[in-house]
Amino acid sequence: MHWDWAVAADVLPRLLAGLVVTVQATFVGAILAYALGLGLAVLKMSHSRLVSFIFYWLSEFIRRTPLLVQLYFLFYVLPDLGIFLSPFLAGVIGLGLHFATYTSEVFRAGIENVPRGQWEAAKSLNYSRAQTWTRVILPQAIPPMIPPLSNYLITMFKETPLLAAITVVELFNAANIYSNSYYKYLEPMTLVGALFLLVSIPSAYAAIWLERKYARQN
Repeated sequence: MHWDWAVAADVLPRLLAGLVVTVQATFVGAILAYALGLGLAVLKMSHSRLVSFIFYWLSEFIRRTPLLVQLYFLFYVLPDLGIFLSPFLAGVIGLGLHFATYTSEVFRAGIENVPRGQWEAAKSLNYSRAQTWTRVILPQAIPPMIPPLSNYLITMFKETPLLAAITVVELFNAANIYSNSYYKYLEPMTLVGALFLLVSIPSAYAAIWLERKYARQN
């Protein structure tokens, strides 16, 4: 076994194209996860016991089942019900739904950390419920959430190879297709690991910097 630079040069453009798909899936999935996570957190904190009960257990069901199973369900089972999703869309929805259950706990903890007096102050100013959330609660709750939400973004990035199971040609699948076609595994898989490190390590340090920045402010 020896390193072949010609193979590395040949596969690299395909891997970079796959990396673009990986980054796209990560960011679109993250936007979905953050939006759904916030909504899910609010619903789980609802004053209605029925609503909070339903969404708590729905969240637990999604969180306690494997992401891979959820991806298979979205891409292979839903067509039996007449719902057809492209591989990329199914992958993004799967990532977003799965990680929304984790981000919802981050949002819930951040919201609960806002002093009760802030709610009462907003009420005394005759703010509507929407104004209370957008002008008082969320501006105070979101800053301490940034570091854990950043960590979930990195985790989501590292989970994207699972999208290969539903035929998304992301970074890992691009390498796998090449390896299975030319029976060359050392160079493609080594480059996959290097590219994941190239993106995830700076992202991890950025998350640490954000965490320290917030700690200094408090």
